[in-house]
Amino acid sequence: MYSISMTHIYGFDYMARLPILECMKTTIDISDSLLRKAKQLANAQGITLRSLTEEGLKKAIAERSARKPYKARPVTVRGKGLSKEFQSATWERIRDASYESHGS
Repeated sequence: MYSISMTHIYGFDYMARLPILECMKTTIDISDSLLRKAKQLANAQGITLRSLTEEGLKKAIAERSARKPYKARPVTVRGKGLSKEFQSATWERIRDASYESHGS
């Protein structure tokens, strides 16, 4: 593993309508092979490793932000409810009956 440190500028002065220039370093642990590939690509394209990393993070954030959260659909069956023998049964009795033919 290799650690990359990056400096970030963040903040905004709403009164002056100007960005606040505050720097913060962040360290990211990244595998040696991924870092090597990233450095080679950045070098081949004439860009910095920082700009390549920021571009990748922006794309990942945009992609994940655009995904809709999974929402399970309700599952229903057409029927008339429980059979008479189970209408007043406990959940344990219903569960045990469902496993009777399975050798449990």
